[in-house]
Amino acid sequence: MTDDLRELYQEVILDHGKRPRNLREIPGATRTAEGYNPLCGDRATVYVTLDGDVVKDVSFVGKGCSISTASASMMTEAVKGRTRAEAEALFERFHALVTGEPAAPDAPELGKLAVFSGVSEFPVRVKCASLAWHTLKAALKGEDAPVTTETGGE
Repeated sequence: MTDDLRELYQEVILDHGKRPRNLREIPGATRTAEGYNPLCGDRATVYVTLDGDVVKDVSFVGKGCSISTASASMMTEAVKGRTRAEAEALFERFHALVTGEPAAPDAPELGKLAVFSGVSEFPVRVKCASLAWHTLKAALKGEDAPVTTETGGE
């Protein structure tokens, strides 16, 4: 990755970290899930409103580092309007990106989420970037138990 590209990616993450999008509760959300990263204390609650099988609205509240907050913010923008299956496929593609594993060839494109490609170079930050995504996955499945980065995956 070039230095210019790395700097641009950092700017995007910092922007979403300082001014997160969809940072709010959704009264009457169809699904909610809570997530926690015991390693650093990041917490996220994800709210999802489904219209049939489509993510009509999605938001989060929580407290965490810039990477955790930016990831949650960008995740909400990326999955809004997608079907549950599309959102879950995007999770798989994102998780492959941040863990440095190859993505399935039929996985959806990440678009702006590609800014998290550098996270794989810092394994301790993978859990920061993936917390909201694991929490979203639990919400979409209707799981009640809180997700932790120790039990919900990396």
